[in-house]
Amino acid sequence: MAGSLHSPVIVAREPSVELFLAHLSRVHSVTDTSLERARHAAGNDPRIDKVLLKLGLVSDRLFAETWAAVTGLARANPREFPKTAVLAELLPPPFLKSAEALPLLVQENTLRLAVVDPLDQFAPGAIRAKTGLQIFTVIAVRSELQSAQADLYPEEVEGTGVQLKKETAVSDLTRLKDLSTEAPVVMLVETIIERAIELKASDIHITAGRTAGRLRYRIDGVLRDATAPSQAVHDALISRLKVLAQLDITERRLPQDGRIKFGVAGKDVDIRIATMPHLEGEGAVLRILDRSAVKLEFSPLGFTSEMQTQLETMFGQPHGIFLVTGPTGSGKTTTLYTALRKMVRPERNIVSVEDPVEYHVDGVAQIQVNRKIGLDFPTALRAILRQDPDVIMIGEIRDPETASIANQAALTGHFVLATLHTNSAAAAPPRLIDMGVEPYLLSSTVRGVLAQRLIRLLCTACSRPLRMSAHVVETLDRLAMAANLSYRSDQLRESVGCSECAGTGYRGRQVIAEFISANESLRQAILRRAAASEIEGLFRDQPLASMVRSGAEKAFSGLTSLSEVLMAIGEMGFR
Repeated sequence: MAGSLHSPVIVAREPSVELFLAHLSRVHSVTDTSLERARHAAGNDPRIDKVLLKLGLVSDRLFAETWAAVTGLARANPREFPKTAVLAELLPPPFLKSAEALPLLVQENTLRLAVVDPLDQFAPGAIRAKTGLQIFTVIAVRSELQSAQADLYPEEVEGTGVQLKKETAVSDLTRLKDLSTEAPVVMLVETIIERAIELKASDIHITAGRTAGRLRYRIDGVLRDATAPSQAVHDALISRLKVLAQLDITERRLPQDGRIKFGVAGKDVDIRIATMPHLEGEGAVLRILDRSAVKLEFSPLGFTSEMQTQLETMFGQPHGIFLVTGPTGSGKTTTLYTALRKMVRPERNIVSVEDPVEYHVDGVAQIQVNRKIGLDFPTALRAILRQDPDVIMIGEIRDPETASIANQAALTGHFVLATLHTNSAAAAPPRLIDMGVEPYLLSSTVRGVLAQRLIRLLCTACSRPLRMSAHVVETLDRLAMAANLSYRSDQLRESVGCSECAGTGYRGRQVIAEFISANESLRQAILRRAAASEIEGLFRDQPLASMVRSGAEKAFSGLTSLSEVLMAIGEMGFR
């Protein structure tokens, strides 16, 4: 045991959080940036030291070492943790766990008590009042104290009266938690996220492997491999992400979802994390929502002036449904946000229900779906209709009940915007009918359907003129005929790859789209439950109703490559 039980508590100076921070900065070289991040996250909370610990900017061990140096208190040695619970009849385990305190030894009228937070005087005071003993505090490393508590106070299995330890080995979990707060892992996570933001990646994929993990960034819609951390630190990396997202670090058998606020270069980036147990270990996918990187304007998104005019005319209508369709990752939600931003007026009450809320739009009351408490799309929509809305945005119509409520809202004088998963604009009405919306109701509410894809733009630093061959010329001619356009071979370009585009040949993405607006022909087609192919035929001669034409325009102007357009419209053919 370190020191005599009756040794006086030596405190060189009155301990304070500011002394703690000064010691960290001076002795352990904790950067001003880390301290500033903690102050920003703490807000009005004076316990910046605890915020540093929670953020993983200091480890459990460094937290204990620093407080021991500042207060002059002794450090608790794990070897002195008791084999059986001390004062078990007086001190309930739930209280000790919540207080992060552990009785070590009673000698004469003094109790040696290990604590994590030496500034917390409530727990020692309460224990002194309960036991009548003098308290001699020592500082313990949080992970070591929690491991000892788990051994001394195993959780009870409800209804059996039998005490059983958790299925997951406590020592393994303790090791992972400790590793996840150590500086190398903290820095690794920061480096991975900062690199993703620098590359303008939309997602980070971290996958476990048998011998080595795998790290990939999704950039402009394409996954690219990056240097992966060793398999030895993979579990600690996942654990660190769970800590940041406030997920259950002990649960490694079930998927979990969370959210991380990450500060970089003076701005906050919202990150959604989804973990998944794989055969070789846990993996995680991080969706990066960098609001500053998105301009909610139609022109930068790639919409032509003719398309913008048509959309803005439709947004001026008092009621009806506007649908945006396309596969996952085609930019549907960004288009809806842009539409909402155009529709914001002081005299309009605009409400959205989303899962998740990806961007905040001033002037819009945004609701986040939370199925854990029963707040799903239908429940939220029913509540919204009692809030006197003028415009309603629905993140996604994915079930018959949501489809029915959305259509009823449009019938009763509201303008509804929503996304739907179909491959073309013409397929949207049949899809809603399949979901149970009556054709005679749908024909009265649909105002327009926009289908879109995202295509990569050629890197302006390295693209070169397209090399012509017989096969290329044949493909160009077919595309030009399908799009009813002509092309000049000297304007066509192809990708190369350079340092500015990380060797891909592309930088940035834009929309290609097709739009159909409601007319009498469409209403009659809906009433007779026409198939998507029949609806397509009704709009065949309208330039804005052809995604093939939209893609061809960008290829023929040299904005993108022929191969990129062919990949985007592949399932449609040259219709």
